Amino acid sequence: MTLLVRLDPERPNRDLIEPAASIIRNGGLVAFPTETVYGLGADAMNEAAVRRIFEAKGRPADNPLIVHVCSTEMLETAAGKLTGKARLLSEKFWPGPLTLVLERNPRIAASVSSGLDTVAVRMPNCRVALDLIRAAGTPVAAPSANASGRPSPTSAAHVLGDLDGRIEMILDGGTTNIGIESTVLDVTTDPPLILRPGWITREQLADSVGQVEIAVSEDEMKRSPGTRHRHYSPRVPVILIEQTTQQSLRQILQEHLAKGKVGFIGHLPAGVDDSSLYAIKLRNAAEDYAHSIYSAFRELEDWGAQVMVVMGIDDEDEGAAVMDRLRRAASEIIRNSK
Repeated sequence: MTLLVRLDPERPNRDLIEPAASIIRNGGLVAFPTETVYGLGADAMNEAAVRRIFEAKGRPADNPLIVHVCSTEMLETAAGKLTGKARLLSEKFWPGPLTLVLERNPRIAASVSSGLDTVAVRMPNCRVALDLIRAAGTPVAAPSANASGRPSPTSAAHVLGDLDGRIEMILDGGTTNIGIESTVLDVTTDPPLILRPGWITREQLADSVGQVEIAVSEDEMKRSPGTRHRHYSPRVPVILIEQTTQQSLRQILQEHLAKGKVGFIGHLPAGVDDSSLYAIKLRNAAEDYAHSIYSAFRELEDWGAQVMVVMGIDDEDEGAAVMDRLRRAASEIIRNSK
């Protein structure tokens, strides 16, 4: 059984944090909240502990992990001193949802980086996470705390549903604030390269350091967590509607309702009312989608949806990160349906 420990996310009790830190120091696994999603943490300098992360999640060994730190001093244990553009970005966006790909310090377990000479590092903007890392006294490797390929967890209940019995402890700090994973930026190249879009946008990064490019090749993206395999998916097919008319959307829904139970996320068109339809209404806004999409996937799955129809949002600014996650989750994408 996995121990679930509830604490105040704003004022976490040190007496509750210390047992979790002890588990990490001794090679165990602890799930904890960040501002993005819940992470599954282990001592990033302990090869056996890091391998347990891959085993608990069923994660492919070629999918790197993010190392979480609580200070620039701890960063040097993972990757060395920040210089140039990396330093400017860390000063502006840390703590926060930005992961920097840097040269790896050999002291970090090799499996963290899946054999690469780089390492992805960030400083989370979450009191529970920072207190845990500080108490553990070591950089903490932590991918999302879900079974590999599943929707990322934004609550302790999601973690428990996926990993109960596979890990020692879950720190329950409530629902995460942002709800999707961090932006991953490779600063070992010039110009810097976005390997995974996230809540920090290309425009925000460029305002700080000038030109920023977006990775397009698999070889470029392999340095980032969460880009080489299908991710964020419920156990049932997801149909992503990127652009369509209200009439076409009604037809799509009716076609699937004739076959069974349908989950819907977005703006439900008028004239669709069926007991086999469960709709979760979200505004066409990146903030709403980011905060709710993973929990909506799980809610519809628990209800028994046999297929999920999801309305896409504007693919701009923060919306680019949301649409990246939806496209990775989708079994089918419908564009320009008339």
